[in-house]
Amino acid sequence: MEVAVEDLSTLRKSLKVSLSSDVVAPKLGASYQKLQNQVAIKGFRKGKVPMKVLEKGYKDRVQAEVSEALIQETYFDALAQVKLEAVVHPDIRSFDFPEDGSFVYVAEVEVKPQFELGAYKGIEIEHPAIEVSEEEITKSLELTRREMAPLQSVTGRGVQKDDLIVLDFQGYENGKELQYVAGKDSPVDVGSGRNGQEFEGALLGLKLDEETRREVQFPADFASAMLAGKTIEFKMTVKNIKERVLPAIDDDFAKDVSEDFATLADLTSSISEKIRKEKEKAMDGDITDKLMLKLVDSHTFEVPARLVAYEIDSLAKDFETNLERQNLSLEAIGLSREKLAETYREAAERRVKGDFILKKIAEVENIKLANEDITQGYSRIAQQYGMKIDEVKEYFKGRNNLMPFMNELLNEKILGFLRDATIVKFVAAEATEAGAEA
Repeated sequence: MEVAVEDLSTLRKSLKVSLSSDVVAPKLGASYQKLQNQVAIKGFRKGKVPMKVLEKGYKDRVQAEVSEALIQETYFDALAQVKLEAVVHPDIRSFDFPEDGSFVYVAEVEVKPQFELGAYKGIEIEHPAIEVSEEEITKSLELTRREMAPLQSVTGRGVQKDDLIVLDFQGYENGKELQYVAGKDSPVDVGSGRNGQEFEGALLGLKLDEETRREVQFPADFASAMLAGKTIEFKMTVKNIKERVLPAIDDDFAKDVSEDFATLADLTSSISEKIRKEKEKAMDGDITDKLMLKLVDSHTFEVPARLVAYEIDSLAKDFETNLERQNLSLEAIGLSREKLAETYREAAERRVKGDFILKKIAEVENIKLANEDITQGYSRIAQQYGMKIDEVKEYFKGRNNLMPFMNELLNEKILGFLRDATIVKFVAAEATEAGAEA
């Protein structure tokens, strides 16, 4: 096998692979022999069709089958011969069976980027010191009080904050009815923020059974891409209003929350500990994010375009899936697939770059997955989705499902190693906010 390499760019190479006739001839002969036993041609007995006749009628078909087999059998050996590490499947640009009986194909591949690994241990990350304020505890108490309050129907007044209402509404943009911005008999917890503060604020004062029109200006960062940054006119009718009868926050309230609490002090202490644990869990993710940002920003190298394209496609598909759950589409929110892809390009490039950095660290530090890592991964999935471990293993049997899962587990192990080697500097929350603004 002869392999010639042409540099198309830093990361894209063209491989011209030539196989001699002594390799090709047996493959062609076996393919024609198989065909001879299968086809029926008028004037010849099955299995007795002359080779010349077969070659005339089935040459393209045989060469296509043999070329595919020869490429699959030799491609990875060709890469090894010229010491290239391809990161995606090749683009087969051409193949040919010359008159001398040989076989030649040209494959374009993207290869693993080569770069010098910078500092990755002992990186300093700033994070706000974990503190639980009285304001946070009070807010949690009020939320619990709100959730536990009994409801009673009211008449004779408009909607107030903390009311639970039933609402019919229809949205309009520039006078045009919006198909997906509508609801009938929709429950709205006014003041909860679940439907957006702007929308819930527009409900205040609405009277029972009166049709009203009000405009709502949604902020640019609103959760729904269809409404973000837009002014929408709503036609609204409140069909029911219930108010919460809020209990006093005292020892009896604490006992109603749970029999584990004898006093309000017990409940307050439990809330404080819960908030602290939530902050500690969030801190781990925040430190990991900041660590990856520093690693990516401190390394400069080109990443394979096709890997970036795959990552963009994955992010776009996740976005479209979320839209479908809301009965929306890209067209409905005024986006095209091309515009969405461009929006995700920078994030995709950073993800791909980060993955190469992590794998380089794994090579240097000899970080590999052990059986116990995989078992723990299976257990976590089983617990998360209420499955048996054997069912999880069965799901991941296919290579397409298993490889991304294994990659995720390996990255988690690498990040765990890096997290242990990271220096976390706790600072006052005010200092962190000032740094972010700067």
